[in-house]
Amino acid sequence: MSEAKGFVKHIPNTITCLNLFCGCSAALMAMEGYLVWASFLVILAAVFDFMDGLAARVLKAYSPMGKELDSLADMVSFGFVPGVIALAYLKGAILGSASANFVPAELSYSQLAILLSAFIIPIFSALRLAKFNVDTRQTTSFIGVNTPMNAMFWASFALIFHFGDYPKIEALANNPTVLIIAIIVTSLLLVSEIPMFALKVKSLAWKENKIRYLFLISLLVLAILLKWLVVPLIIFVYLFFSIIDNLISKK
Repeated sequence: MSEAKGFVKHIPNTITCLNLFCGCSAALMAMEGYLVWASFLVILAAVFDFMDGLAARVLKAYSPMGKELDSLADMVSFGFVPGVIALAYLKGAILGSASANFVPAELSYSQLAILLSAFIIPIFSALRLAKFNVDTRQTTSFIGVNTPMNAMFWASFALIFHFGDYPKIEALANNPTVLIIAIIVTSLLLVSEIPMFALKVKSLAWKENKIRYLFLISLLVLAILLKWLVVPLIIFVYLFFSIIDNLISKK
């Protein structure tokens, strides 16, 4: 019996390690220029990130080690990886190549500075994760955009370019100024003081989950209308409904 309990307590951490494995693999794919594969691996990492928390709650296998391991895995999968993806797009914008597998020697100092600006994302992701671990206000909800949501935003572009036809969006993704603005805005959202509702549910009741249901219904409608273009908009729809939820709660 004790051996069974010992095995069960390791299940959430094992799932977290799968998240980390996907993150490491995604970083490699992004560095080699396989951005679609990197994007799918980020999505898979997000699935494992959701499942490890669910497994911990169902199995009652919480542990301080599990909390720290989760943050470390998230730093790779949802902090470092979107930074590498952003670097790949910046390189494509200034050099005409979407691969991030090397930094050419002929880069000017200004071009190098543009490329390195991508690592603002990992820095602010680390700040966000550290803040989450010590902020007692974030036990049932979030303060600021969470790192998986931000990573999904950056991973989404390769998918919409691969599966859809959006020349105007591609043109924006090839503009260094637009990319740097997106890096700064999304990074600031990570450490913002905007209260954000959590997607985890304790029941299926409408009253307790009204904002979550409205969020999901809106995404479904947008997916029908916009198809793949809905993916990068998820972060902004999430932000919109969080603000609405905060206004309703104050009233």
